[in-house]
Amino acid sequence: MTAEPEVDSSSCMSKPEEQRIQKIIANAGICSRREAERHIEDGNVRVNGKRAELGDKALPDAAIFVNNKPILHKQERSITLVMNKPKGYVCTNSDPFAEKTVFQLLQPDLQRLRLFCAGRLDKDSEGLLIITNDGDLANKIAHPSTEITKRYRVVLNKDFKKIDIPKLLAGVEFEGDFLKAERVIPAPDLGEGSARRLEVHLHHGKKREIRRLFEAHHYFVKKLVRVQIGGIILKNIPKGGIKILGKKDIDRLFTK
Repeated sequence: MTAEPEVDSSSCMSKPEEQRIQKIIANAGICSRREAERHIEDGNVRVNGKRAELGDKALPDAAIFVNNKPILHKQERSITLVMNKPKGYVCTNSDPFAEKTVFQLLQPDLQRLRLFCAGRLDKDSEGLLIITNDGDLANKIAHPSTEITKRYRVVLNKDFKKIDIPKLLAGVEFEGDFLKAERVIPAPDLGEGSARRLEVHLHHGKKREIRRLFEAHHYFVKKLVRVQIGGIILKNIPKGGIKILGKKDIDRLFTK
């Protein structure tokens, strides 16, 4: 009787597929995928001892170092929250010189998670901020194709001239970037100071975009508060407070 050949059961198991390095870093909760790409471009990422290049792939369990620190592949619960960011806090968890970060405002059990900001606000700005450890969600939020509307309330150093609205909507090249607003709404004329207040809508968010856009047109932004991202509105959250988002809330982020 002829013996049947033995079958190596391991060959029937699906092998893990290689992924883009930036996706692995984002999924590990280090930072967003876009930030991971910048780390790779700056030469700050090594994979199995070799400097990574943008476009490289690796297995999810590869030895990956970002800024000489190994990423941890331990799976943790996916969590996304919104914060009412106060002025004076920075949106970073990787700057050793930052005196006050938004992560210090979180309760201890959340501080232990590898969270990062999905779209930042600068130190002097306030309002709605998304914090997550879901790299895919952060990438979806940041991707231009989603066109998530972000609403900001702005206070300027001087009265705003309505004839400048078309200039803000048309956009301007400034400091190497093309900056533009999607919509500009002056505040109703309700007394002293109202001519310095307006609402600005963006679909994107380059670094300090609103401040630089107004600076390009000879205004200075004295106060900047983000009040809405997609279908999520800043409401009933005290400064420094948070709200953990459920699936329905996350879906509302992508409401146009």
